[in-house]
Amino acid sequence: MIRLSNVTKEYARTMALDDISLDIRDKKIYCLLGRNGAGKTTLLKSIAGHINVNVGTIEVDGQHVDTMKMPADVHFIESGSSHFNAKIIDLINMARDLQDDFDYEFAKNMLTRFKLDKEKKYKQLSFGMQTMVTTLLSLASKAKIIILDEPVLGFDAFMREQFYDLLQESFDNNPRLIIVSTHLIDEIAKVAEDIIIIEKGKILLNTSINDIDERAYSLTGITQDVAPFRNKLNVIGEKVVGGFISLFVFDNRVDPPKDVKLQPLGLQEFFVSLVGRND
Repeated sequence: MIRLSNVTKEYARTMALDDISLDIRDKKIYCLLGRNGAGKTTLLKSIAGHINVNVGTIEVDGQHVDTMKMPADVHFIESGSSHFNAKIIDLINMARDLQDDFDYEFAKNMLTRFKLDKEKKYKQLSFGMQTMVTTLLSLASKAKIIILDEPVLGFDAFMREQFYDLLQESFDNNPRLIIVSTHLIDEIAKVAEDIIIIEKGKILLNTSINDIDERAYSLTGITQDVAPFRNKLNVIGEKVVGGFISLFVFDNRVDPPKDVKLQPLGLQEFFVSLVGRND
C-alpha cells in the first residue's frame, strides 16, 4: 500500500532521509520509533505528500506521491494541528457533511466516552483535549491510511490510556493501515503489531512486536561465563557492573549455562540498545 524506493531528503547540510526503501502493505497498527531528529516527521510528511523528497519515489496504492499529488486516502495528523474555532459538535457535523464515509456514530460515541463537552469551542479546550478531538476526527474519517505524528503530546497518563483504547477500537471497527509516531515506547506496544525504527535517516529495523518479544533478551552472569556469547550472537549492547556483565541480544534464543540468567528485553530497553549501538 505504501512503497518508498531509494528515498533521500536533505535540508541544507542535514540528511533527514538517507536512501530509504520501505514497503508497508498490511492493515495493521505500526509504530514508528526514533530519537529526536532521526527523520520520523520528515518520513511521515513525505508519505502524506506534504513535502517533496530530493531523490527516489514514494507510492501509495501504486500512485506517485508528491506535493502536487497528495494521496486522497492518507489522513495525516501532526502534533499541534488545529481546527476552526467552532463547537466540537459542529466540527463533527462539518466532517460528516464533507466526508461521505465519515463514521458519525463512532465520533459521537467517543465524545461521550471520553467526556468531551460537545458544546465547547475548540480553542476553549486544553492542548491535550484539542489533540484528542483532532485524533477522533481523523479515526472517524475511515481513510485507508491514518498517520499520527506524536498524538499523545500533552496527554496525562489517563488520557494516554484513553487514546490507546480509541485507537484499538477504531482499528477493530475498521481495519486499515495506521502509523503512529511516539516517544512512549512501552505504551504503544499495547496496540502496535509492527515496529519501524529509524535512526539518522536510515531504517534500522522493520519487524513485528512478536519477533522482538521472541528474539530480544539479555544474558547476565559473571564475565567469564557471558563473554563467549559476544562472538556467537547479535549483541546490540552491554552493561558491566562489578564482576557481572549483561549482554543485550537480538538473535535466536540460546540455552545458557546454569549460572547465566536469560531475561526478555522490554521494548524500550531494546530500542535504546539498538540505536545506541549506532552512535
